[in-house]
Order: sequence, then C-alpha cells, then structure tokens
Amino acid sequence: MITTVTLNVAIDKAYVVEDFAKNTVTRVQTCSNTAGGKGLNVSKVIKLCGEAIIATGFVGGHAGAYIEDLLKEYNIATDFVHTKSETRSCINILASDGTSTEFLEPGAPVTLDEVNQFYEKINVLIEKSDVITISGSIPNGIDTTIYADLISKIKSKGKKVILDTSGALLADGVKACPTLIKPNQEELEALLGITITNQTEVIEAAKRLHDTGIEFVVVSLGGDGALLVCKDGVFHGKPPKITPVNTVGCGDSMVGAFAVSLSRKLSAENALRYAIAVSAANALTMATGSFHISDMERILPEVEINRLF
Repeated sequence: MITTVTLNVAIDKAYVVEDFAKNTVTRVQTCSNTAGGKGLNVSKVIKLCGEAIIATGFVGGHAGAYIEDLLKEYNIATDFVHTKSETRSCINILASDGTSTEFLEPGAPVTLDEVNQFYEKINVLIEKSDVITISGSIPNGIDTTIYADLISKIKSKGKKVILDTSGALLADGVKACPTLIKPNQEELEALLGITITNQTEVIEAAKRLHDTGIEFVVVSLGGDGALLVCKDGVFHGKPPKITPVNTVGCGDSMVGAFAVSLSRKLSAENALRYAIAVSAANALTMATGSFHISDMERILPEVEINRLF
C-alpha cells in the first residue's frame, strides 16, 4: 500500500477564460473543482495506476468535507485529521492563449493537539505502507522540520519515502535523506547555493545530493522530461512531442508514478519511463492530477531513455 501525506490540502478550482487581465471583469467559460494540494494529486494518480492508496493530512470545515466527498468519487480511502479551521481553496486561471495563472491561499493554522493527532495516525499508517509520499506546503502552526522528522520515522521502519516540496521544507527534509526527491533546477540551486547554467552542472548538482544518501534524485526538466541520478547511473528520459492542455499537476503525476514504481520494484530505467509517460498523459487532460490510461499506454513506448553515465 502507498500512503500520501498532504498537510495543506485545498479545493482546486480551474477557471477557463478567453482572456485574463487586471482591473477588468472576466467571465468564466467553464469551472471545475477537484480535491487538491500536491499530495492529493499524487493520490489520484496512484489510484489511476491501480495501486492501493490511503490519503492522510488535515481537512477542516465544509471545504474539508467536500474534499473527502470528492476523493470518494475516486474510491480513494482517507484517514484525515479534522481541524477546527476551514480548508483553503486555490484557483488556476487558464486563458485561451495557453497561459496559466495560479492563486494559492495559505493554509489556516492547525493546533498542537491536531498535529499530535496526525502523528498518531501516521505512525499506524507507516506500519501498513510500502511507500509514503510527502508533498507540498504546510499550514501555519507547524514547524518546517516536520518533514525531516517524518522521513526519519518512515526510514526507521524500513519503508521508502518520497519528498516533493520546496524552500525550507526541502532544505530541512533532504538532511534526513528521503528515498527520492524531485527538485527542479531552481530548487537545486537554492539547496546547494550554486548557479547552474547547463545540463552538466545539473547532473553534478544531482550527484552531490545523491552522494549524501538520497537513493534517487529526479530533476524535472519540463517538456524535456527528467534526469534521474541513482546507483545504477545517470539517465535522461524525454517524452514524445505532445500538445499540452493543462500542465498543472504534471510534477505530482510524476511523483505518483515513481511511488508506484517503487512499490512495484521497477528498474530505474523503467521507473523513469513510466513516470514520464504518466506525467505527459496528465498534460493532455484539463483535470489536475488525472490522466487517461489510453494516453499513458500510447506515450509509454515513445518515451526515450538515454543513459548518460
């Protein structure tokens, strides 16, 4: 089983508009609501991949209850801590020119008692799980060291853990050496205090992180796919050319696919190929953290994997 940790869940609202500009009234052509927060996107992808999944974290108020109802539609099991504060909403405005503008609300504060309730739940879930994913930001009231603490707990039980976050949470989290991380170039630069100007420097930076004890360092390259540094070597995976509909959630889809790959014990090359195919398939749908199996199966054999070292 795979457990996903999402401490800052949200209702994701996607607004499709003809044009978007400041100081104007914009009429929305279509609107869709999905259960969001990076970890819930990961959850939906894992479920679509056919693996057993349970989602945990914090939800609160009417918005939190709505998220639980939305997840039921995906047949995703949940074990959330219910908070006194209301769960946030995030808005993605999709214009006809292909641009995407996001508005991300902060998470409302959680109490110390609610944090302690979460620790009680996660300790039980770790025992039941093969892989645990930790994704996204945290609400107010939680120390940035929480991810490092969780990683240490998970690894002490011999389980695999994926960390996908940024900023101080990532900087603290990598010190605990998660099984897999997925930074982009900007995050690599911030982690290591360097400036990267080419692919060789990207690889060297990823190797530095791998050498600290992180088994798999995946560097997302957008439309150019991803690099994977691990004990088996350095690999570059590139998807075939596609016409994306909505790229929001592609990174989360990649994380979900890597979690599935770890659970299935796929080789490094096959894991990278699978993750890139799922991520590319996600870009072909309007929904966040979703894909059509037929798209993924069509893309999978067209993903190019090259061993660089």
